[in-house]
Amino acid sequence: MRGYGPASYGDGFADVYDDWYSAVSDVEATTAAVRDLATAVPGHGRPPVVLELGIGTGRLALPLAAAGLDVRGIDASAAMVAALRAKPGGDLPVHLGDFRHVVVPVRPGEPGPPPVDVVLCAYNTLFNLADAEAQQACLAGVAAALRPGGALVVEAFVPPARHDGPTGAGDEVRVRHLATDRVVLTAAVRDPDAQTMAGQFIDIGPEGVRLRPWALHYLYPDELDEWAERVGLVLDDRRSAWGGAPWAEGDDHHVSTYRRVDDDEPVPRRRQPRR
Repeated sequence: MRGYGPASYGDGFADVYDDWYSAVSDVEATTAAVRDLATAVPGHGRPPVVLELGIGTGRLALPLAAAGLDVRGIDASAAMVAALRAKPGGDLPVHLGDFRHVVVPVRPGEPGPPPVDVVLCAYNTLFNLADAEAQQACLAGVAAALRPGGALVVEAFVPPARHDGPTGAGDEVRVRHLATDRVVLTAAVRDPDAQTMAGQFIDIGPEGVRLRPWALHYLYPDELDEWAERVGLVLDDRRSAWGGAPWAEGDDHHVSTYRRVDDDEPVPRRRQPRR
């Protein structure tokens, strides 16, 4: 999408994100799963360190911090971080930048960034990186930031079948919201060959027209597994939802946990089927 950059999504949605997406996924189940993963990592300090990629307005970060975790984040949108800062407990360490470059922010007085126990990449956030190169760089940065035995958790949708129609398949315009004083339309296009989707929320109200753009480069679970394994992150578990049943072929959503292994460690066999 011409003119679209790392901060475009956050800047476009910061003022409505909490209203539109507060219930987009199960916050309680996410918090419990991440807390359990973080506290199980051998050798971590207290409290365990969790780094959230795309921390946004703190939808997940604030409950995680309330659960006793040392939560830090990365976000490219100053508007999103400002919304986080305006909330009670929102003074979490945040690096303002594109999370293709994984930077662990430090707290005052720390000599440097601590090793991370869990990196959280929730609700399709990894797909917000614009291309394969950016996603691969992110995974390498995650591996470098994690302590041995630490975990990366990726929550994402399972894309439509490969080569599902020609370029442009899946293009659509829909009504998202309709009221007497406001209408929100969505327009989206998909390129199956490039594995991209892009769209606009067209928000029409008394103040005029506001465009809220988004763009995704999606990955299939097997691609994610292969890219992760190249940098020493091996699939440990895959679920259909936070705290849900093991993932199976045909499920349209996955929560995948990868463990950092060192070069001299044997690579464990994957526990879940690959798509």
